[in-house]
Amino acid sequence: MNHQDRGHGVPPRDVEAGLRELGRRPAPDTLLPGVLRQLGLGFWYAPAESSLGTVLVAHGPAGVVAVRRGTDGAEFEAWFREHRGGAVHPAAALPEALATAVAAGLRGDGRGVDVDLGGLTEFQRDVLGATRTIPRGEVRTYGWVAREIGRPGAVRAVGTALGHNPIPLLIPCHRVVQGDWRLGQYSGGGPEAKRRVLAAEGVDAADLEALARSRVRFHGSDTTRIFCVPTCRAARRIRDDHRVAFGSEREARSAGYRPCRLCRPAAAA
Repeated sequence: MNHQDRGHGVPPRDVEAGLRELGRRPAPDTLLPGVLRQLGLGFWYAPAESSLGTVLVAHGPAGVVAVRRGTDGAEFEAWFREHRGGAVHPAAALPEALATAVAAGLRGDGRGVDVDLGGLTEFQRDVLGATRTIPRGEVRTYGWVAREIGRPGAVRAVGTALGHNPIPLLIPCHRVVQGDWRLGQYSGGGPEAKRRVLAAEGVDAADLEALARSRVRFHGSDTTRIFCVPTCRAARRIRDDHRVAFGSEREARSAGYRPCRLCRPAAAA
């Protein structure tokens, strides 16, 4: 009894011919991305909503690798090839767990988002790692980041590293400002975009600019004798009649105040 007799319905010679023909046909363009997607490999991107509008979020096996404003997939893929050196494929949506973490991150809490900083230098990873520790609703200075990573003289290099942050918003480089609390630049769309993101997180840029004009660097409490960066959550609890303004760390220490252990203001000096 042959295969046809058993009810398969296709003569073996036709099956063989079909397989021979299949080997001569190119695989469809969707085959490789589909296989990679099933295996959890490759890089993929999908849209998400942020305080700056729609962003495209790219991820790979180790986490998010890029965030960029806009909806133009072709432009994003070209940008990705140039900066990451490989292909990124469109997806209908981010994986469910990642989408939940990214949504929280885009609202200001990126602690649950795994990020992949492969391809960056150790210095860049250190800068971005320190920046991720800045809480929502607070800001720090470039000098603060430089001191946090043990490179106090590298303030300008910190600014450069943040200017090339591949994962803005989820790694909140918008929370890093100039030493006198002026906003400074922002790679995600300039100072106005920075102002909008900070406002969505409860930071009033006008208050920071007022501090810059009045040369106030720190706020202290005359009850605890602790001084903080002005946006520290501890500083925000100081009543107006107990708040003391300082123009420098030296001034605060000379007055008998110690630095806050939460915001570590000495690193901002």
